[in-house]
Amino acid sequence: MPSVGVIGLGDMGSGLAKNLIANGFETWGRDLKDTRQQAFGDMGGHLATSTAEVGRNADYVFVMVMKGAEAHEVILGEGGLASSMKSGGTILLTSTIKPAEARAIGEGLKDTGLNLIDSPVSGGYPGAQAGTLTLMAAAPDNVLGDARPVMEAVSASIHQVGTSPGEGQVVKACLQSLIGSIFSATFEAAVLAAKAGVPGQVILDVFSTSSAGSGITNNALEKIIDRQFEGTGSHINTMHKDLTISMALGEELGVPLHTAASAMQIFHAGRTRYPQGDNWVAIRVIEEIVGAELHRDGAKATR
Repeated sequence: MPSVGVIGLGDMGSGLAKNLIANGFETWGRDLKDTRQQAFGDMGGHLATSTAEVGRNADYVFVMVMKGAEAHEVILGEGGLASSMKSGGTILLTSTIKPAEARAIGEGLKDTGLNLIDSPVSGGYPGAQAGTLTLMAAAPDNVLGDARPVMEAVSASIHQVGTSPGEGQVVKACLQSLIGSIFSATFEAAVLAAKAGVPGQVILDVFSTSSAGSGITNNALEKIIDRQFEGTGSHINTMHKDLTISMALGEELGVPLHTAASAMQIFHAGRTRYPQGDNWVAIRVIEEIVGAELHRDGAKATR
């Protein structure tokens, strides 16, 4: 059985590591935060003191960091995976970054003997922890086929969306433009209900059993009506970053993204007002404007 590494052990990476270990893979991990390192060690992972140590010990390495510059440094920087992994090894770029950044990483890996699977994920913290993520994978057939057992340990759905670096990121940018729009529409509908005095439980019951119901809508409403705005594993920084990528792709291709642009501004306002919050905290900005909050047992006027 191949050995596997995970670089980045936060909300998403910790879920990857947990499920790899549970599926019997020898798993090496690295994170800059000591608390995450300790949690990884406690679940049975092999603690690494550097990216290079992960690379030397792993046949496959998941890179789950926040930004493109971080992914570039982990993979191509001094002491990175490109210089430490054995020829024939495979890097799984599961971070969400700009398509151009993924293409640059792919270009930098030419002539290294390493494979790259550009495979951003969807499913958030619950999907990562449960091992049910959706993977949008771009890589040649043989590379993807060889990596499938490792990918199946963390995923319920693997889609080959292309063969070249950047193609996975393009699909993720399209997806996030939709998800962000669903979020923002849910926030607005919830505040409309709050201002009208409708209890949150009524809204959840109706929305979740209607044609508008979805995992995104239902989960957001649950968090909103229970006023759970922090510590749910879905920090607003991530969605904000993803929407900037979607908007940049739209600009690059000349595609108007009117609804996603509105969502971007709602998330921007939420992130500015509540920088420590999770996705659903953006609703509080709208609630403050209209003076009403949606709670499970009823609406609350705030002025």
